[in-house]
Amino acid sequence: MIELKNDRLVFSFPEVHPEAKCSIEFQRTLRIPDDNREYNLPPGFGCFPLFYVDDYNNTVPETWLARGGVFLPMYQAEAMWIYLHGSYPMAIKVAAGKIDAVTGEDWKNQLSRKPQDYLVVPDQPWLDGFNVDEGLIRQFVAMPLGEGYTAEEQLTGEAEHGGVQIIAFPMKREEYDKLSHEDIYMTETAPIPMCAGEAEMEMALAPGGLMRQEIYEDTYGFNVWERDISSRCYVHIANSVQYFGLTGEEPPTQLPDAQSYTNAGLPWFEYYDSDRTALEGAKKLANLDSVAAKKGKKGKGVLEGNDPVKPKVVKKLRKRKLVREGEF
Repeated sequence: MIELKNDRLVFSFPEVHPEAKCSIEFQRTLRIPDDNREYNLPPGFGCFPLFYVDDYNNTVPETWLARGGVFLPMYQAEAMWIYLHGSYPMAIKVAAGKIDAVTGEDWKNQLSRKPQDYLVVPDQPWLDGFNVDEGLIRQFVAMPLGEGYTAEEQLTGEAEHGGVQIIAFPMKREEYDKLSHEDIYMTETAPIPMCAGEAEMEMALAPGGLMRQEIYEDTYGFNVWERDISSRCYVHIANSVQYFGLTGEEPPTQLPDAQSYTNAGLPWFEYYDSDRTALEGAKKLANLDSVAAKKGKKGKGVLEGNDPVKPKVVKKLRKRKLVREGEF
């Protein structure tokens, strides 16, 4: 079952366990420079608003109606990251244009163990992009579907799907009951790193700049997941013109660029979990052109707002810990 609550997708499996829930939100963020340098985690600027496709059944494209789900607005070349939150372990697959963001393989409704094509909640607190190398991702950046920038188009030669696809599989009840609940709490999601007109083409996600982020190996084991029980959601991406046409509302204001943010002395972030092992990158994804590289190849100039930055403030994030009781 999937519900939309406060711009979050809430996946729950009461048939498995009353605690089997996790929430997923799509965070607005800075687009890091796309210059092949490695950057820290940028901040979150709050959730993208989410809307039921079915509430706009007279105006959304027919393909959206068939796929159901929700939609959100993004500007061209805007970035996003996906925040995964929950204490009940789940295996989550994320795809962009039906290209698996972890392996680069075509979308499947099933989990794969080798190569691992899913994230594990709560161990994995977020996903900012495509898994291109061990400890490195290329940031999710919105570009018009049909212009050749997206991962989908670069790998398949087609501009058919766009959007983001998510499917969740809960842990088996008997496996969950074996876990120490203190351990579950101790591995609960890390704190969220918060910061204090296009043509009428659907948007999709393309690979942007390089960011240091690890995709963690499944430490629970493949057989703990309820692989016959799942829920999935199609998240469509509307450009600003589409969004206004559908909702009658102006899209959220555009964010500052990375240079302006950094010059203001605002923080970037670093997250490292020494208890986890990072997956290798996916060769298919590593061979994709980033947005800036693709623009160069297409002879369309340089990407605006793409100057390199040197963050002055980098805050380290760690897993939440229990509050210690001292002497009284």
